[in-house]
Amino acid sequence: MAFKYCTATNTGKGFITHKDSSRFSISGYPGDVWVLSYNHYTLEWINRVNGTQKTKEEAQTIVDTQITNYQSAWDGNNVEGETEQQKIDRLGARPTEIVLP
Repeated sequence: MAFKYCTATNTGKGFITHKDSSRFSISGYPGDVWVLSYNHYTLEWINRVNGTQKTKEEAQTIVDTQITNYQSAWDGNNVEGETEQQKIDRLGARPTEIVLP
């Protein structure tokens, strides 16, 4: 399956409509990266939401950078005397690498 990659800021209601979901698949990733199955409706959506097309490599770099930022924030968010499990309970698991399709 062919994919299109873009960045776009989720503006809330109407950003992805039911009609959009019925025309193509769409998945969001850290860094406001969106991966869409490619068909003639995909470019219409990217234009409608003021998205910026990216190559897969560009999109992956954005996601990687955001995950690294999340990991750094997680690593630095410590409470004295807290065990690792308590930290996980408080913050959730440490963010892990994401590979775009």
